[in-house]
Amino acid sequence: MPDTARRLIGPAVAAAALAAATAVVLGVAGPPAPAPAADFGAAPSAPAAAAAGVPGTTGPGDGTGRQAPPERVRVPGIGLDARVEGVGVTGQGAMTVPDDPSVAGWYRYGPAPGSPRGSAVLVGHVDNDTGDLGEFAALSEVRRGDTVEVRRAEAGPAVYRVVSRATVPKDELPPSVFRRTGAPVLTLITCAPPFDPDRGGYLANLVVTAEPVEG
Repeated sequence: MPDTARRLIGPAVAAAALAAATAVVLGVAGPPAPAPAADFGAAPSAPAAAAAGVPGTTGPGDGTGRQAPPERVRVPGIGLDARVEGVGVTGQGAMTVPDDPSVAGWYRYGPAPGSPRGSAVLVGHVDNDTGDLGEFAALSEVRRGDTVEVRRAEAGPAVYRVVSRATVPKDELPPSVFRRTGAPVLTLITCAPPFDPDRGGYLANLVVTAEPVEG
């Protein structure tokens, strides 16, 4: 999207900051980045992460070489159904997001949905410059317990259940969103109101966390 006022996510956050989110479970609401591309605040650049030996930075997945990239994400209860494409980072280490609001982006330098560990991140625009709603706009209606299905290439679907919905200021997106270790989760992110064009657009991120459904 050419207009940074409609871009997602705020400025980069130091990895040491905000180890815990200032989020309210199932909340709604609350500074944008001047960066030319969408910035999810905590995504390390691929070269930096690879140099540090972070799993999953040499390609899709978590380093096992056996993960299947996502192709589509669905949340039947709210009507969300989006094609997924892999995205990376800008030269400044900011996460990119597909311009098309009907398409979700998977952070391909982190775990893939279905990974046995870490946070698989999917992002999408809430709308575009002309006001057309994106698929991820439906996340404003998601509730705890909703099912999320990720269809994958050459693998069965990865199924999750929503456990929380949080709203954080764009400059306070917790680094843990991009973690590559620990219990597996799926993290869905989009913009949240208020929208203030004088301050660059949407002022918050909606972060939805889902855990895998066993079996």
